[in-house]
Amino acid sequence: MKIVIDGKEIIADEGKFILDMAADSGIYIPHLCKHPDLEAVGGCRLCSVEVEGIEEPVPACKTMARDGMVIKVDSPKADKTRKMAMELILATHPADCTGCPKYGNCELQSLYQYMGVGPEGWRRKTRTVQTDESNPLIRHLFTRCIRCGRCIRACRELRGVKVLDYQRTKDGIQVGVDEGVSLREAGCRFCGACIEVCPTGSIMDAVGVLNEDISYREAIVPCKTACPAHIDIPRYIRYIKEGDFSKATAVIREKVPFPEILGSVCNHLCEDNCKRNELGKPISICKLKRAASVNDNAQWKNNALNSNRTGKKVGVIGAGPAGLTAAYYLNKKGHEVTVFEENEKAGGQCRYGIPSYRLSDELLDKEISTIIDEGVNLVTGRKINSPKELLEEGYDSVLITIGTHNGTKLPIDGNDLDGVYVNTDFLKRTRRGERIKLGKKLMVLGGGNVAYDCARTAIRLGVEEVHIACLETIDKMTAGKDEIQEGKEEGIILHSGHSFLRITGEEKVQGVELKKVDKFYFDENRRAVLELVEGTEEIVEVDNVIFAVGQRPYGTDKMNLELINNSYIKVDNSLKTNIEGVYAAGDVVTGTKSVVEAIVAGRKAAEEIDKYFGGDGDITEKLLEYEIPDPYIGQCPGFGDLERNSPSMISLDRRKSSFETIENAFEEELAMKEANRCLQCDLRLNLNNPKFWNEY
Repeated sequence: MKIVIDGKEIIADEGKFILDMAADSGIYIPHLCKHPDLEAVGGCRLCSVEVEGIEEPVPACKTMARDGMVIKVDSPKADKTRKMAMELILATHPADCTGCPKYGNCELQSLYQYMGVGPEGWRRKTRTVQTDESNPLIRHLFTRCIRCGRCIRACRELRGVKVLDYQRTKDGIQVGVDEGVSLREAGCRFCGACIEVCPTGSIMDAVGVLNEDISYREAIVPCKTACPAHIDIPRYIRYIKEGDFSKATAVIREKVPFPEILGSVCNHLCEDNCKRNELGKPISICKLKRAASVNDNAQWKNNALNSNRTGKKVGVIGAGPAGLTAAYYLNKKGHEVTVFEENEKAGGQCRYGIPSYRLSDELLDKEISTIIDEGVNLVTGRKINSPKELLEEGYDSVLITIGTHNGTKLPIDGNDLDGVYVNTDFLKRTRRGERIKLGKKLMVLGGGNVAYDCARTAIRLGVEEVHIACLETIDKMTAGKDEIQEGKEEGIILHSGHSFLRITGEEKVQGVELKKVDKFYFDENRRAVLELVEGTEEIVEVDNVIFAVGQRPYGTDKMNLELINNSYIKVDNSLKTNIEGVYAAGDVVTGTKSVVEAIVAGRKAAEEIDKYFGGDGDITEKLLEYEIPDPYIGQCPGFGDLERNSPSMISLDRRKSSFETIENAFEEELAMKEANRCLQCDLRLNLNNPKFWNEY
């Protein structure tokens, strides 16, 4: 059919309202109650237009276009109706825009500027309604509300949650919840759709919820942003909620080749940043990753990246998570890759630095085999002293990922006594099955996860009394909360906020002298400053001491590479060393980090080496076609109070007496239940932004 708008002939399909037809043709008609994802209601009258043959202006959002219609947007009648409607809206709206967070991005502001309605025409009435900041995640500034109803329609029609509606109060008609209960009590799912569609900033994210130092898209989905690998967390959790664990695994594997390993030992920064923290405890993102991978049918392999062979050879020194990840992707880019590992098995710190009760040999072997099965060559039991060895053997490039396997001791008296161990040596020897001579009492110095690995390993070796001492108070310790709690259950005695002055004894360890810390901080030069509490010295009698205060690379001083701090390899932004064709990545460059950060470093190394060979450096894998999620999430009574679910653990007695894996994977039904707690923050990003008049 044909219609004419302001003298311009438009050809369009039947069955559309005038407003939609005009927008499709790039013609702007002022409007506010209409949103790209919501039906209009026609109440604001801001989209009024004049139609030939009809005496009074009609709302374009609710008037069906008909063949032969002649429409005027810029007519005196229509303009008068729109301006009057705008003045009525502005009559009770705050006059000062500059203090509003939506300033410059407010639909109402854009509209009144376009229509030429200024503050001098406002007949302002004082409407001071207290801002509601009582709800988690959402703040409601009633004075900015123009009662357009978009938030209500988003909640009811778009999401199906149905908790918002118009409420009659002593301050007039407001958007709220029936019976005046909180959003949480009403069953709000805190999806944020109401925030996203609000045209004025009346409904906003609560103060501090969004990180203003990153982009809006990154801030909306903080779990994905916090993940070093940027795994699409809401997407895979949604698949788990639906019971499709294989699709969930495909999403995870698009970014990391070790989903079950990460699902067992990741430091889960994602959970620390999960918005669900505002409603109690975060989603069990890490453990859900493991749940997905143990129920995977490997359909993702059908879509895996597989490039033509290039004839280029890469030698990787070190078979830890960084080296194996780089090898995995370099092989997929068509290069021949051989990984050299001086130990008898691959895995790096995942095998020799993490106890088997957290990460079993069977699990490591299973996930490493997926890399070897893809065609990566693995040579164990061979130590490469220098990258030049491999260059001379005909390798076109060498990547060094040897990690930090050299434990360090603090320079305190008694650190060389018989019975003193370092973390890396102690854990590696234990993992190999060696029997280490230990007494009845043991002290671990350090407050991180490695310290707990050492302490909990000692318990499993039969030590009767195990202590941990660290400088930090318990709330500042770097060890995970779960690690601290599980260690406490197993009998570890924690001395947090204590300095270790010396190890006592003549030839053999007899004890450790501790002293309470009053203040512990770093000065402007990043040097540790300790202020101790006088008169609080005590000696804890022990037979052995394990230093778990850090670790460094070893052997790098013989590689003819430029180093930092005597042992860390210096690289540029592309991970290149000072030797042509030689790259380094992971802990040997950055210092000891997490497994997921090592994987990210391996990905980066693969990209850079592929570019060095003349490739595009693109290692992206699309293992699953993207499916637009259903925006209708429906009601879930008591959603805000849903408790976090956890996988089952073996009994405490079994934990303390063996190296059996302590935690089981989520059962499918429980995993789906836990995934249902997700706020699905990413759904906000699927909503369309309204176009302002200057965008037409």
